[in-house]
Amino acid sequence: MTEYAQPDAQPDAQIRALDRLVGTWRVTGGTEGTVTYRWLDGGFFLVQDVDMEQYGQQVKGVEMIGRERPFGADKPSEDIKSRYYDSQGNTFDYVYELDGDTLTIWGGEKGSPAYYRGTFAPDGDSVSGAWVYPGGGGYDSQMTRLK
Repeated sequence: MTEYAQPDAQPDAQIRALDRLVGTWRVTGGTEGTVTYRWLDGGFFLVQDVDMEQYGQQVKGVEMIGRERPFGADKPSEDIKSRYYDSQGNTFDYVYELDGDTLTIWGGEKGSPAYYRGTFAPDGDSVSGAWVYPGGGGYDSQMTRLK
């Protein structure tokens, strides 16, 4: 065991709250396709597999969502962060917040003018919201659980 191993570490409640995303979802609105969320072993990171069409382009990608803990750091980041990688060569960073039934995904850093905000339906099987971009751009986006 290295000095960086933490055998007693457990995922915190904010990370575990993202469990409501686990499963496969159909996405409609400004992008069309499916996303699947699954836990990486240990439960510290949520993985999103993406298969979408956006602006006439087929895009496949993967996103790792969790608290950053750089090499040698004593504790993880305060924010739940992610990095997304796709088949077009893009990488995007996000910050995730889940407050009750409201999911906010900030583009870049928390408080960014680019963000997604959506609300879970009472049954938890759909999320409706919109991506907002600086200057008034963006698009509606809905997710419906397939399984």
